[in-house]
Amino acid sequence: MKNWIANFKDKLGRRLIVPVVAIAIVGSFVGYDFVKAMPAKAALAAMASPTTIPLDNNSVGALLSLDQAMETLAARVTPAIVNVTVTSRAKAALAGGDAEDMQQFFERQFGPSGHAFGQMQPRQQPRVEHGLGSGVIISPDGYIVTNNHVVDGATDVRVTMTDRRILPAKVVGTDPLTDLAVIKVDGHDLPNAPWGDSTKLHPGQTVLAFGNPFGFRFTVTRGIVSALNRPNPSSDDARKPGQFIQTDAAINLGNSGGPLVNARGEVVGINTFLISPSGSFSGMGFAIPTQIVRPTVEKLIQFGKVTHGYMGIGISDVTPENSKFFHMSNALGAVVTQVESGSPGAKAGLKVGDVITHLDGHEVSDAGALQVEVGQKNPETTIHLQVLRDGKSLSIPVTLEAMGSRDRADKEAADAGHGKPRWGIGLADITPELREQLQAPRDLHGALVQQVQPGSSADNAGLQSGDVIVEVDRKPVESAAEVQKALSSVPKGQDVLVLVWSNGGNTFRVLHSAEANQGDSGM
Repeated sequence: MKNWIANFKDKLGRRLIVPVVAIAIVGSFVGYDFVKAMPAKAALAAMASPTTIPLDNNSVGALLSLDQAMETLAARVTPAIVNVTVTSRAKAALAGGDAEDMQQFFERQFGPSGHAFGQMQPRQQPRVEHGLGSGVIISPDGYIVTNNHVVDGATDVRVTMTDRRILPAKVVGTDPLTDLAVIKVDGHDLPNAPWGDSTKLHPGQTVLAFGNPFGFRFTVTRGIVSALNRPNPSSDDARKPGQFIQTDAAINLGNSGGPLVNARGEVVGINTFLISPSGSFSGMGFAIPTQIVRPTVEKLIQFGKVTHGYMGIGISDVTPENSKFFHMSNALGAVVTQVESGSPGAKAGLKVGDVITHLDGHEVSDAGALQVEVGQKNPETTIHLQVLRDGKSLSIPVTLEAMGSRDRADKEAADAGHGKPRWGIGLADITPELREQLQAPRDLHGALVQQVQPGSSADNAGLQSGDVIVEVDRKPVESAAEVQKALSSVPKGQDVLVLVWSNGGNTFRVLHSAEANQGDSGM
């Protein structure tokens, strides 16, 4: 009995231990929650009565005023910003050609899509491309400024307003040289942004960039003018003007065509490209200054196109290092580095080494400023240059041609029937710089082969870029103009013999007439 009672007590004790332990654990959690709630309540009470108070308005009044000013500025400009969506035909050249080469150039220089902020679909799209950019309304009746590369080849253009309206737009005019375009939507009393004067900008000034980066609509970023008068980084066409505004206001893909504005809300530039190893913003964005934008836009609205004045010379800056060699006491002006044969500059008597110091009585600060001024002149305008030649001042009048007119004339001279290239060759004069690059002898004269059209007579004859044509039909030639004249005078259907210098030696080549080839193939 004692053993049973002892066993019973032992079993009962073991059974009671479990609920006692459970009660102890529950009690501990209740105690923990109670203890935990105490500091939490204390923390909340402390937060409600902090010992550190915010700075008063008097202490940060300048910052608050700046914030308020930026808010007012952004609110004023943003309604004039539009999102530009474009559908365009895919260019055949994307499969190989100039367009692809240009894209590859910029990708090498600036990273993928470093030059164009339109978000184009991958190049494998064979027929249709979709682009995205920005624009700014400049008039209450719906004229909008954007970039040429945003709407280039567009078959359909639509803009999204800040009130979410989507409106169809038509392309009024484009100017590939300055990368500017004007589009228009139907409307009245539309919000718009006023023009500012980019010539009054100074490094360090506050500027805001507006646009639609990566499709995030109506974005505003703030920065400063980092530098002015930056040259054009593209080497595809030396005639393209520079004078770009450099800014650290964030500019990304999709910002193309959006405005850069000053603290007064005035448009002082149109955002156009960035330089970045990654293809996205890295502190260097560039905008076309209004000293170029405004006159270009006004001509596009009035005429639908822009014709630029052209002198046909190469120019570079006068620098402190080279000024003494041109008998200059200061580093101002533009020195002539090349004169194209038969160009307005050549006809006026300009020579390599001349320093252009004044244009129509106004001082020329550098080559970029001269290029912009001449490019904005109308063809057939006579400009008056003040030139320093060997220390002597000369006044030289130059009557401008239309930029591109010589290209068209050369093409027409090289074409024979139906607008097809006759010989398929592009020529240029041999300059001292080119002679040095070619390592050509001093007594070598003729015309440099700049380009050869694939499948042309010149291509079939084995001519290549860098060759020099020194004779045409056994007659010596001295320049590109003489070669062009000799080739164009060859009767239709006849071949021509050319003597070509290449890699240090001369060889005769026969250019077969395109008409003769066409006749043979028709048999």
